[in-house]
Amino acid sequence: MTFFGPLSRALALGLLIVGAPALPAYAAPADVALLKSYIGEWRGRGTITGANSETVVCRLSLKPGNQDKVNYTGRCTVAGSQLSMNGTIAYVDASKRYEAAMTSNVAFSGIAVGLKRGGGLIFNLRERDQDEEGKEIGITAQIALNADAIDVNFEVMYIATGEYLRAEVPFSK
Repeated sequence: MTFFGPLSRALALGLLIVGAPALPAYAAPADVALLKSYIGEWRGRGTITGANSETVVCRLSLKPGNQDKVNYTGRCTVAGSQLSMNGTIAYVDASKRYEAAMTSNVAFSGIAVGLKRGGGLIFNLRERDQDEEGKEIGITAQIALNADAIDVNFEVMYIATGEYLRAEVPFSK
């Protein structure tokens, strides 16, 4: 097998910045303050491993959004491929949870659910999708937002063969 095609790598990279439009948010002041504490410019560098190992470099910008939401835009580069993504992070009072919504330039969109853990937030995403050749893949991602770091871990696995692509990318301001 080759090291996943460009679309598979781009789909996987899209998960780096979290997971379709978020629902209306009506958060308590502490929830809003926690979200706004991540506003700023973040940079990350890590490694994607699978059949090969490659360096991934990412930038992420979080800015105040409407109705106590935080908007983000990001870009990652790996093996000559670029992925851009944007979305919103909000506390959704009706669901009593944080949600991060994402769309990307590779037609991937999704919602990751977040929970408070310690002084930060942990977002988890599990999806099934298909790569550019129609092969079924399983996607698992965890994004940990802490006061001075964002840590991203994800895995994309081909369901039929068990072959995988894993990445760990730490971000800092």
